[in-house]
Amino acid sequence: MSRLSWEKALYELSAGAGKILLQYFEKPHEIEVKPGAGIVTEADKAAESHLLKQIFKKFPESSIITEETGEYAGKSGLLWVLDPLDGTSNYAHGFPWFCVSIGLYEGDKPLAGGIYHPVLKEFFFAQKGRGSFLNGRRIRVSSCRKLESSLLGTGFYYSKKQRLAEEMKIFQRMNEVVQAVRRPGSAALDLASVACGRFDGFWERGLSSWDVSAGMLLVEEAGGRVTDYSGKKTNMFSRELVASNGRLHQGLVKVILDA
Repeated sequence: MSRLSWEKALYELSAGAGKILLQYFEKPHEIEVKPGAGIVTEADKAAESHLLKQIFKKFPESSIITEETGEYAGKSGLLWVLDPLDGTSNYAHGFPWFCVSIGLYEGDKPLAGGIYHPVLKEFFFAQKGRGSFLNGRRIRVSSCRKLESSLLGTGFYYSKKQRLAEEMKIFQRMNEVVQAVRRPGSAALDLASVACGRFDGFWERGLSSWDVSAGMLLVEEAGGRVTDYSGKKTNMFSRELVASNGRLHQGLVKVILDA
């Protein structure tokens, strides 16, 4: 399929799920706690059900990894990695910073990714080798070259014990050397923000494939760089990630390793 065809397909899927999220937004929620992994609402489940139904209808025999119901094995070679609601805690409290994230792989190779912010009606799309786009307009990472001038995003473990303490050491050190750090609460949107230059970089540990499958490709196709905490090549199944405009990457990795 062409770029515009995949862009249209991922937009229709994510915007359809986003419409469902808006229907439930700012209403009382049925909240379930997932031990060590945050919460899930009725909106997560409804949006996921929509995505599964539409994907199996339009792309039969696809394989799917999705946050709430697990894995579906198919035979077509297409793998969809779904987060029907990234930023569930934000959503459940009426904080309008959440999204639908869809990563599309062909075998083990990234093919395309889409992230849709239903409140702002922003659709981020990337296709391997063809660039990254926001509402159809090509986007690029920032041109920031100095850590002291940079705005970064991050996130923390749901665990509040030793692992969180380790992450706070990195946060403190990073906050000392950059202009500012934000923690908005949606890794997918954080990565989209790096891709379009709103953030100069981002780091987080404890991530899952559905958090990053689309965002990693967005950053790379926008001219940025994505690695693990040690600066080595990574993939969506790694539990840690550093993303940047490329110019700051070595400096960000050094701060993390030295913390």
